[in-house]
Amino acid sequence: MPKVTVRYWAAAKAAAQVAEEPYEADTLAGALAAVRTRHPGELTRVLQRCSFLVDGDPVGTRAHETVRLAEGGTVEVLPPFAGG
Repeated sequence: MPKVTVRYWAAAKAAAQVAEEPYEADTLAGALAAVRTRHPGELTRVLQRCSFLVDGDPVGTRAHETVRLAEGGTVEVLPPFAGG
């Protein structure tokens, strides 16, 4: 199973109380399920409003189950930004 780094920004970072952390997951859906398990409180609510980049590419409207993760990859968790 690929090891990836999940990086949190803005409200997601505040809710997770860390800037980034490692996970093992095959897909974006799997990584986000692991995040929700580790952080069942506020971060779970924040994730509902986030967009995601996987290795620098926007996920957009693709189903998270179809977004494959690569060994050493990065998932960026981006909440809506004020004014942006």
